[in-house]
Amino acid sequence: MSCLSIPSPVGELTITEDGDAIVAISWADNPGERPAGNGTALLAEAARQLDAYFAGKLTRFDLPLAPSGSPFEVGVWTAMAEIPYGETRVYGELAASVGSAPRAVGRACGRNPIPIVIPCHRVLAKAGLGGYSGSGGLATKRHLLALEGVLLA
Repeated sequence: MSCLSIPSPVGELTITEDGDAIVAISWADNPGERPAGNGTALLAEAARQLDAYFAGKLTRFDLPLAPSGSPFEVGVWTAMAEIPYGETRVYGELAASVGSAPRAVGRACGRNPIPIVIPCHRVLAKAGLGGYSGSGGLATKRHLLALEGVLLA
């Protein structure tokens, strides 16, 4: 596995690659302490795409992804990845699309190992924002949605 940490408007992110695919994006526990990495071409491309996304110049990521999870979780993450930039879905809509219940979808969202690229921030509760497991919680979710032009009531 190779890792690369990058600064972002939502905190320092660590991108992890394994077997020529991105397997994780996580918030750095100790900003400024960068994990050792060999700076692979894929990690550089992932960093470039994330920078372009945060600059408002990229609306769809094009990276090989290999998130590790149960078949159900992978199905939810695949469905989540199809939510277009600037749009949202409620847990119930996503649950209906994968033949499940909203709570199970919410758990899968919370276990998403590749946030931002697999856009769990685009999934909302029927009555509001719902939750967000990334660093900064709902403030980060609001920031990502605002970046994409989503107006919240």
